[in-house]
Amino acid sequence: MILVTGAAGALGKLIAERLADRDDTVLGTRDPRQPPGVLPVRRIDFDDRSTLSSGFDGVDVLVLISAGYGEDDTVIARHGAAIDAAEKAGVGHVVYTSLTADGDHLPYALPHRWTERRLRESAMGWTILRNGLYAELLAGLAAPSAEGRITAPLGEGRLAAVARADLADAAVRVAVGAPAHAGRVHELVGEQAIGGADLARAYGPHITYEPETLGQARARIAASGAEPFQVPMLVGTYSAIAAGFMSRTGGDLRRLLGREPRSALAAALA
Repeated sequence: MILVTGAAGALGKLIAERLADRDDTVLGTRDPRQPPGVLPVRRIDFDDRSTLSSGFDGVDVLVLISAGYGEDDTVIARHGAAIDAAEKAGVGHVVYTSLTADGDHLPYALPHRWTERRLRESAMGWTILRNGLYAELLAGLAAPSAEGRITAPLGEGRLAAVARADLADAAVRVAVGAPAHAGRVHELVGEQAIGGADLARAYGPHITYEPETLGQARARIAASGAEPFQVPMLVGTYSAIAAGFMSRTGGDLRRLLGREPRSALAAALA
């Protein structure tokens, strides 16, 4: 049996859609009253250990989608609880959606690396999917205003963005063929590095790109009503892209998909 956690999230929904025709797949979500599809649903809440004691029963392959919405200690506690419960339930293999190696400069990298280490120390088989940042995330970080301006502190930096749908396809391929991927780390960044100016040109001549400073971005994000932990997360993401740490393309995505990846620029604009 395959269990996909975080099935109500954006990536989880895409993975669930791709597994909908299988009779050996179960979805895990915090609120099973709102099932994301036609597959069986279990209540899996990383913040409620009582849902984990039996939530992983009978599971052969666990697709552990990162529960990264929170402070580092919160995320580590969630992932630790899930892995502990999976071990106790006898889960054979965990497929974890981690963060690209180039993301070590990002403020939210630490829980990912902690989880990778915990999986390596576990008694279970494991595969780590080091996902690049979504093209759809870049579209949100550098969205045009009503006046036709993209204002973001990206400088001349570019991001090797990847379409979320490609990451879902990759996760499904690994989950259904888990033994062949045991003990492997797949680097899943895009093949197209795009920045603010590239986005502006793609939107059309009516859109301009006007870089701002990190300080200006920090004030703007803080004034938007963002959660306190989100401010450094977003500013740190801008900073890493602007400094050129997130532009390296390539990796294992094409090989794992068996086809050309989707256009990151098209995914960002969609």
